[in-house]
Amino acid sequence: MTMKTVEAGGATAPVSEASALSAAACMFRSLGDPARLAILRHLALGEHKVVDLTAHLGLAQSTVSAHLACLRDCGLVTSRPQGRASMWSLNHASDLLDVLSAAERLLAATGDAVALCPTYGEETAR
Repeated sequence: MTMKTVEAGGATAPVSEASALSAAACMFRSLGDPARLAILRHLALGEHKVVDLTAHLGLAQSTVSAHLACLRDCGLVTSRPQGRASMWSLNHASDLLDVLSAAERLLAATGDAVALCPTYGEETAR
């Protein structure tokens, strides 16, 4: 798995396989929380304020804000000021939605077997 990165000046340079795999693992970890996935699904519908997300998801404001900060730091979401609040939206929406759609197809193809996985399944998260 060799990925390319854009350097200053717009040139591309290869990234080592180890670096590319590490970055991919970090990206999947950022998507590895049900609350973050729920936030992304809501943002796929359009911009939301934190207060809207807390009402939709039934999560505390501090929890939603912490997850949004994680997603922002990973480059998956962005915000813009609107009065005293911030409007949150997806970055790279098309690519992100493609990844989430591919994950849904893979889950369907495996019969959600990962939920039973002794290492990463639902029982290990408790």
